[in-house]
Amino acid sequence: MPSQPEIARINGLALHAADEVLSADELRQRACSELLRQAAIAKCLLPASDTLSTDGVLSEDASSAIEALLEQSLAIPEPSEEACRRHHAAHIALYSTGERIEVRHILFAVTQGVDVVALRNRAETTLLDVRCHDGTGAEDRFAKAASTLSNCPSGAQGGHLGWLVAADCAPEFAKELFGHTEVGVLPRLVHSRFGLHVVEVLAREPGAEQPFEAVRGAVAMSLRQKTYVTALRQYLQLLAGQADIAGVDLEASETALVQ
Repeated sequence: MPSQPEIARINGLALHAADEVLSADELRQRACSELLRQAAIAKCLLPASDTLSTDGVLSEDASSAIEALLEQSLAIPEPSEEACRRHHAAHIALYSTGERIEVRHILFAVTQGVDVVALRNRAETTLLDVRCHDGTGAEDRFAKAASTLSNCPSGAQGGHLGWLVAADCAPEFAKELFGHTEVGVLPRLVHSRFGLHVVEVLAREPGAEQPFEAVRGAVAMSLRQKTYVTALRQYLQLLAGQADIAGVDLEASETALVQ
């Protein structure tokens, strides 16, 4: 008889129900949230009566307490003028305006109850298949795959999304597509809040480069966000080192807290 999967716990508190199966990323997300919730209780920012929900949803009080905890615990210095100028010079394409790209995609949507591992395998197989064809043959493999596999209405048009600017896309999707020079099927899956995308950039129209003075605020905000993510990751590592953790691997997480 197969053994039941281990219930992941933080200091003895279960992160999920015994019959609930979570992906590794979802499990790490819940573990990080629970580490912060318990830290907020320890700092008297949240009543000890606040209970952990096994569906992973924090109470409104817990969310507010975690926000206060992070404001107290994370030191986020303002980026220097020199650091901002270096960042702008190294990533000037990110601060251009008016860049447009012509794109088509195949969406493998992540929905409730979907087998994420199987979904990723299908997406990876499709990516490999369309990359093996240069589009010069009579059959357009990308359009055929989009019409049969994509969970986006654009599949009926071979996955074609038309000409886009960054504001047309979810931020995490735009980050992978804009400010780069690649044309053709991207060699990697693009992750977004909607799922996994096989993406082909058909054409690019570069935007107009903006001088540092015009985008100083956006540059500083970007550097503050990078510093925040690093500080949050280090703080979570500190909390994890002081906690009794079972059934979840926090070391494998590339980002401290998703969303």
